[in-house]
Amino acid sequence: MSTPPATEQSNIKGAIFALIAFGLYSGHDVLVKVLGANHHPFQIVFYSVLLSFPFLTVVLIQRKEPSTLRPATPAWTYARTIAVVFTGVCAFYAFSVLPLAQVYAMVFATPLLITVLSIPVLGEKVGPRRWGAVIVGLIGVMVVLRPGSSELTLGHFAALGAAVGGSFVSIIVRRIGSKESDMVLLLYPLIANIVIMGMLIPLEYRPMQLWELGTVACVALLSLLAMSFQIRAYKTGEAGIVAPMQYSQMIWAIFYGYMFFSEYPDFYTLLGAGIIIASGVYIVMREGARKDTQAPVTNTAVRFETGTTPRYTLLFLRRSKKRQSTLAKQS
Repeated sequence: MSTPPATEQSNIKGAIFALIAFGLYSGHDVLVKVLGANHHPFQIVFYSVLLSFPFLTVVLIQRKEPSTLRPATPAWTYARTIAVVFTGVCAFYAFSVLPLAQVYAMVFATPLLITVLSIPVLGEKVGPRRWGAVIVGLIGVMVVLRPGSSELTLGHFAALGAAVGGSFVSIIVRRIGSKESDMVLLLYPLIANIVIMGMLIPLEYRPMQLWELGTVACVALLSLLAMSFQIRAYKTGEAGIVAPMQYSQMIWAIFYGYMFFSEYPDFYTLLGAGIIIASGVYIVMREGARKDTQAPVTNTAVRFETGTTPRYTLLFLRRSKKRQSTLAKQS
């Protein structure tokens, strides 16, 4: 049996690392759902971000590149920071009150929304094929929601809010990522979450038991581990191979939902999710192959950004471009 080419081997390893990363992210979301049964998202976000700082400090100490905390693009940086806070609260609330599969199905619409937002924010041109994929994907969202035949709750709107907020965050990263300091992109949302959530906690505060604080610490740790594997995936394989692995979270959602929460996704949720995933994969693969886009979806839509999942991978995606170029030359 012949040995696969170096590029193929790297892509296989990258896909495996990505699958591990998104499996860990799914575990992160399960713990958020467990905590959400007794505590408000304000409180969960606050403590999870607070406990993320020790882990992130260890990582940041290892960085040798000089940086600054003064934003080069203040308006866009502040807009992104607010969007991250909004996305985190929406996502945590949605996971707390909705079945996991439903939340993922709606959050998976993020690449579709990024494609739409790239027109007014980045001035990109979207051709008829990608417009068709966007429309098909939005039809999938309607299949999941089934307005008129099922009750729409605040949780559904929160999940959609997470998708909208996450796409807005990603599109801003595409606009300012090459200009802005890594430290600004990383620390501003973390600090904002602690300040804003700290101000809101008194409205819905409930004392946490020791096991709940331990669970929050696990949320922070799982986030860091997942980001580490995600970084490894992008440094190893091609972005067009790694990015679609995010949709494996639907499998984890079905498994965890059944095992721990007695959730059984109905036919329409699975059908709608399948439509959204198919359209999202098409957009991701097509943009990854284009040369005229400023930054493909593959580089930005790998995970919605919240307080406990900051876009730390962004610090490494720039460096991975050289790796991607080398792999492309080998193929």
